[in-house]
Amino acid sequence: MKTNPITSHLLSWYKGNARKLPWRETSDPYKIWISEIMLQQTTVNAVIPYFERWIKIFPTVGSVAQASPEKILKCWQGLGYYERARNIHKAAKIICTDHDGQVPSDPEKLKRLPGFGAYTRGAVLSIAFDQRHPVIDANVRRVLMRYRGLEGYADNSHDQKIKEFLETILPQRNVRSFNQALMELGALICRSKKPSCLVCPWNGSCFAFQKGLQDVIPTPRKRVTTQ
Repeated sequence: MKTNPITSHLLSWYKGNARKLPWRETSDPYKIWISEIMLQQTTVNAVIPYFERWIKIFPTVGSVAQASPEKILKCWQGLGYYERARNIHKAAKIICTDHDGQVPSDPEKLKRLPGFGAYTRGAVLSIAFDQRHPVIDANVRRVLMRYRGLEGYADNSHDQKIKEFLETILPQRNVRSFNQALMELGALICRSKKPSCLVCPWNGSCFAFQKGLQDVIPTPRKRVTTQ
């Protein structure tokens, strides 16, 4: 199957512009899983020291499974949303008991693990195993709402249309780079405010840019002010 031109443009842009991040230096499913959980509701810069410390203390799934809940939560302290850490602990125990300590590459097996929602499954399966699964996070949603001209708030009401479009442009191979590139595009170029459209690899076919609507797609949410 021939690669879609916009896919090629995105991958070329990513090759020259991707940030060097510790979880991008590995294809270890465990480390990618941990990074993806940490990145939820947390910024990249904030995650880096937590990720590096976590991997130093818990280098394997087995070391997580054997740790006490107190040690897990202490290592997570400062990241917030502590249920994420509890689910990592629960999932690690199941992985060691049922999957020989290896994060499974089967979507159905991942689905049964605590904390493995649709986004986390897609991220681990594509980035660690290079399986052809789309990922939709806030950055991806914003990029593709602008690209496709999907009006409204940036919520999951658009995710089915976004998923259907992603199925048409996901490459057959190197899906790991494509998915990371799309998230990186949203983080660095297609930002929620003041997007850098002139240097975007997709500006030639982006609906919002062509129509001058990048500041109103997605619909900005009004700030609630208190007196």
